[in-house]
Amino acid sequence: MSAQPEHPASRRGPVPAIPHTINAIGDALCGADRARFYSEVLAAEESDVAGVMRRWWKTAMLNRAPGAESSRANTAGGHRLVAVEDLAARLEGADQE
Repeated sequence: MSAQPEHPASRRGPVPAIPHTINAIGDALCGADRARFYSEVLAAEESDVAGVMRRWWKTAMLNRAPGAESSRANTAGGHRLVAVEDLAARLEGADQE
């Protein structure tokens, strides 16, 4: 007998974590974001690689969140919602404190 539910996970359930590796983060990003990530991580000093990876990992995870695209659209439409990118910046700032 399995402890796993037989129905699909709801949209409000937890988003599976992306492994914290360069390849996994790169694979989770799309288009221009993927290119910027690889450019930044390859150009980073050894001591800065972890910070670059952490920032882009957060972006990739936020992109997976249910409703991320509609949140961006609402923000662009002037509905005064917080853009996913702004939330990522706030999270990055909290990590620095």
